[in-house]
Amino acid sequence: MIFAVVGPSGAGKDTLIRGAMAARPDLRLVRRVITRPAEAGGEDFEGVSAPEFALRRGRGEFALWWEAHGLSYGVPRAQVAGPGDVIFNGSRAALPEAVRVFPDLRVILVTAPDAVLAARLAARGRESEADIRGRLARAAFTLPEGIAAETVVNDGSQEAGVARLLAALQPVRA
Repeated sequence: MIFAVVGPSGAGKDTLIRGAMAARPDLRLVRRVITRPAEAGGEDFEGVSAPEFALRRGRGEFALWWEAHGLSYGVPRAQVAGPGDVIFNGSRAALPEAVRVFPDLRVILVTAPDAVLAARLAARGRESEADIRGRLARAAFTLPEGIAAETVVNDGSQEAGVARLLAALQPVRA
């Protein structure tokens, strides 16, 4: 099964994914390729230049790629191949293509109230006040038509959020 974890900046996607990985060593995390310096922090990713990204995209190395916030993001084809459950931090805007590429994709939307998002974004120290306002304005982004998602509200402790994500990762039972 392939899981895309999506949601607004500050919702805690990477934190919850790390917690789920610790609890479920059988999960395979996709290490995204991003046109951002590797020392930028946040998630564990492979930082590459824009020309390198374009070269790799042209060679077909990415099963999925998208652009957001002036950066390019790629999901390496080799990391989603094979058996077992795979999880990646995705983009809400890229979901129509993700569902086309991964027909059995399960989408998990991680969200939190605006006040929580604003506090988390401010604590990161990476965005200006204007950037935070912009990110909050995009937080209400609705999922593309026809895309179903399991929603995880991450508004409390890290432990509670991880437990909610782990529940969302369980197989759907009839």
